[in-house]
Amino acid sequence: MTDDRQERIRRRAHEIWEQAGRPEGSHIEHWEQAIAEIDGEKPKPEAAPKKAAAAKADKPKAVKAEKPKAPAKTAAKPKAKT
Repeated sequence: MTDDRQERIRRRAHEIWEQAGRPEGSHIEHWEQAIAEIDGEKPKPEAAPKKAAAAKADKPKAVKAEKPKAPAKTAAKPKAKT
C-alpha cells in the first residue's frame, strides 16, 4: 500500500467515522468502506475496456421519429339501386 493511498484511506475513514456520529467499535467497517471508495475512484486496467463496452451496450440508441401516416383512401362503393 503506498503512503499516499494509505493516507487518503485514513482521512476518508475518519470522515466516515465523524459522519456516523463517532461510534465506538466501527473502525474496521469505516476503514473497509474508505478502501472501497478510494479504490473505486480509479478504474482497474483490465476492467476499463469492459466497462466502456458495457456502457455502449447499455446506452439506448436514438430513434428517429416517424411522420404519422395519412389514412388509406378507400374506393367509394357504388350506391345500390332500389
